[in-house]
Amino acid sequence: MLKLQRLLLIAPTEMIRTPAFERAQALACATGAMLHIVAFDYVNALAVAGLFDHDAMSQAREGYLQVHRHWLEQQARFERCKGGHVTTEVVWARLSPAHVLEYVNDFHPDLVIKDVQRVPALDRVFHRPLDWLLLRDCPASLHLVTSAENPKPLKILAAIDLSHLEALTQGLNERMLDLASTLATSCGATLHLLNISNWSVMGDAVMSVPTSSLDDSLRDAVNDAQQETFDLFAERYGIEKKHRHLLTGISHQVISHFARRNAFDMVVLGTACRHGVETFVGSTAESLLHRAPCSLMLVKPLS
Repeated sequence: MLKLQRLLLIAPTEMIRTPAFERAQALACATGAMLHIVAFDYVNALAVAGLFDHDAMSQAREGYLQVHRHWLEQQARFERCKGGHVTTEVVWARLSPAHVLEYVNDFHPDLVIKDVQRVPALDRVFHRPLDWLLLRDCPASLHLVTSAENPKPLKILAAIDLSHLEALTQGLNERMLDLASTLATSCGATLHLLNISNWSVMGDAVMSVPTSSLDDSLRDAVNDAQQETFDLFAERYGIEKKHRHLLTGISHQVISHFARRNAFDMVVLGTACRHGVETFVGSTAESLLHRAPCSLMLVKPLS
């Protein structure tokens, strides 16, 4: 079983306890991993004041950060009392992709946890949200939390992609299932397995290909190969037959509807980029990001 050792929680700049706090501490307790909480804080007025009086600004900044550090320590103290290994840090920097990714690369976590960032569609036209950039560039698995109703997940859905050769995705399905199985076992959660066949759809796009135009023997051969691989994965990870689901349709729509209808706490899926362009499961993850029916666990292939 996969061993999680280092969890990194990206806390919001505001000193508020969010669903990501509850999930991060529940996962740390369940897996025995060390949890590190980091908050990025930056007050523009203090930075501007430093241009005129550097010493006074440094003193004011340190006092301000000390308040934030004390608050984070309060959040960590309860977990330490239960025997958990929790550390905290407040960084004087904006909560920007560059600063977050630099921190992640230096810390080398097994899993990065943060709250889902809700961004209006119009705003997404003009700039890419932090979550989208982390989805593309974060080297570690990324857990985006929507709700703390069940801090320790009770139902986990692993959505694998069997439409591409495993060699081309660098074992991504196996990495996903290793992580999903570890979390399910550690948390006592039920693990479900989902594969979506979208023969009639090209790349999650609106454009459809008439099913009648596909060669029946070719379609049946591919379906049989996917079924065989699906069953092998399910058997390897001990997933009961009643928890195996084979559906058809546009991937992100099917996953969203299925997860919402069945009240899953977490969906685990893969994301892969090639030369800066989202491909196959990557586009599915990006589409789900802005309409997440529950918390998302996004797994990257080996670099």
